[in-house]
Amino acid sequence: MDVLIVGAGAMGRWFGEVVGGDGRVAFVDREAEAAHEAAETVGGRAVPEETAERFDLVCFAVPIPAVERAISLYAPLSDRAIADVSGVMGAPVAAMERSAPEREHVSLHPLFSPENAPGNVPIVADEGPVAGWIRERLREAGNTVVETTPEEHDAAMETIQTKAHAAILAFALAADEVPEGFETPVSRELDDLVETVTGGNPHVYADIQSTFPGADEVAEAAIDVAEADREGFEALYREAGTGRSSEPGPEPER
Repeated sequence: MDVLIVGAGAMGRWFGEVVGGDGRVAFVDREAEAAHEAAETVGGRAVPEETAERFDLVCFAVPIPAVERAISLYAPLSDRAIADVSGVMGAPVAAMERSAPEREHVSLHPLFSPENAPGNVPIVADEGPVAGWIRERLREAGNTVVETTPEEHDAAMETIQTKAHAAILAFALAADEVPEGFETPVSRELDDLVETVTGGNPHVYADIQSTFPGADEVAEAAIDVAEADREGFEALYREAGTGRSSEPGPEPER
């Protein structure tokens, strides 16, 4: 399988490692040096931005704001399938359908940073040999493939990304320094989460906040908690404990 990965950042390299760096993986990036470094790391090769070479699969691993344009530019180089790992699904899937309607379409989102792989990977895919090959490679790398829809995925991102990140960053911004030894199990876990989130790339987190709504709901909930009287606080406390379903969700495909 000859694969072109558009975008030589962390996610592009992760996908290159998943599909196999056997010399049949190529990288293209607007920063040529990044493409060469990714190729050396994964075991593939770099191609110039203006390449007209054709590939079985073209995968887009670019930031969310750039994915639709990247698809329009490079989808024509695909002979069999196009895929994306941008982190959003609705817009890329629609763009793939517009730019390459006769190709297989695959959108996948690893719910982890590459250094924490493997993990859960939601996927939206046509039925076809390339999509099946990608699923197989994901599982061989130890990942759990979670079948979904663009609508289900993007709605879930509002909670597990936008709202979660907003809550963690708000705590970090509001927290005061406390003497050593004054942490609780809860505050210790929050401190760890702050370190995890703020140790990433602010541009990536900004893209998420701009793409998926929900942060305002976290702010409104915080105001409700802060302004509640004792009885109201106890009601919110109970609601917080019971508001999220304890029923098991659909079993991921393994």
